[in-house]
Amino acid sequence: MDASTKINIPESTRERIVIVGGGFGGLQLARKLGRDDYQVVLIDKNNYHQFQPLFYQVAMAGLEPSSIIFPFRKLFQGKKNIFIRVTEVTGLDAATKQITTPLGHCNYDHLIIATGADTNFFGNKNIERHAIPMKSVSEALYIRNNILDDYEDALTTPSYENRQELVDIVIVGGGPTGVELAGSLAEMKTHVLPRDYPELNVKEEVDIYLIQSGDVILKGFSEKSSASALKYLEELGVRVMLNSRVTDFDGRKVYLKDGTTIPTQKVIWAAGIKGAPIPGVPEAAITHGNRLAVDRFNRVAGLTDVYAVGDVAYMEEPDFPEGHPQVAQVAIQMGANMAKNFKLRLRDGKGIQPFSYNDKGSMATVGRGRAVVDIPKPELHLGGIIAWLMWLVVHLFAILGTRNKIFVFLNWLTNYINYNQSLRLIIRPYAPAAPEPDDPKIDKVVAAS
Repeated sequence: MDASTKINIPESTRERIVIVGGGFGGLQLARKLGRDDYQVVLIDKNNYHQFQPLFYQVAMAGLEPSSIIFPFRKLFQGKKNIFIRVTEVTGLDAATKQITTPLGHCNYDHLIIATGADTNFFGNKNIERHAIPMKSVSEALYIRNNILDDYEDALTTPSYENRQELVDIVIVGGGPTGVELAGSLAEMKTHVLPRDYPELNVKEEVDIYLIQSGDVILKGFSEKSSASALKYLEELGVRVMLNSRVTDFDGRKVYLKDGTTIPTQKVIWAAGIKGAPIPGVPEAAITHGNRLAVDRFNRVAGLTDVYAVGDVAYMEEPDFPEGHPQVAQVAIQMGANMAKNFKLRLRDGKGIQPFSYNDKGSMATVGRGRAVVDIPKPELHLGGIIAWLMWLVVHLFAILGTRNKIFVFLNWLTNYINYNQSLRLIIRPYAPAAPEPDDPKIDKVVAAS
């Protein structure tokens, strides 16, 4: 693509706000500016918003992907000041206030980096090559396919040792994602696999491991909630290994720091994340966890008219001297505060507000009727069925789209009754054969390469 090529966006007398990333923070900002006197350009590599807290349910065949994604274009129908481009940002030139993409370049008056976070493998290339992350719907689907494929293969694998590699699953990371995955897999082992695979000795052969490097799971939750979650997992039969660190994984065996090995072909990596700033951001602006250092107004250090929100932003404030937790609520509140300040800027530029995070609490589910909830004000630590119902309600209302809410609710209701949804499908991507030289489809293949 020639450097002089522009993304086809109409010129306007309005100031242009370019938002890179349609996650919780970027989407909140775009929605709040949908009727304001700015030209808003939303850039994302997908044409839909993903509801990340429920990725694990897609991976465990509890929900279809369509239930937790929502098309940007449907969301912004009728918003004439908002333009959507499905592409990736490949560079930033802060001096000329321009970003580059495979579609061409785009000028901006204000740039918002809302690119979120990537999986952090802590420099271990073997683990990065063989372990499975879960930071997108496509990765969640890959996990689902992988698990179901391996159980099908296990039926025709006579060797016990080889079969163990196929049926045992290791989850690394005892945060909310790892805990929720482990609980869901344990319920699948108890209620689904014996019915789907009666030829397997599921109870004796299938093991679910949760490996945590620290001495507690759900670090950052209250001591009571961490202990309750551990109790729930152990009741479900999950083998929780605290104070254990994975040092390597070769695709067939997990190696721990104490010399222990676990035979498995499936390691789901939920042990850490790192910020994902766009290429071209100066190294001086990147700080702890590969995040962008921002002030209380989300302005990126050392840059003019460049901001960051959500997981990619590192902001210190009195109540959070080591930065905010990388959770959805932080991103949503940052997006809302930035939108409010941009609106004030249009009027007289006065009264803009520094960001201050309102911690509404933390929650994690460990299975049907098992969850933990921490609420800071008033201080409450809930567990069991009440916490689980709260988790259901909060997540149901946070999903975009009435249709999605209904479908998710019906799936949850079915799962509560009989654990037996018909979603356990192995859906492989279609791979077309290479076109002949004189085939007109070759133009599309070349254009996509």
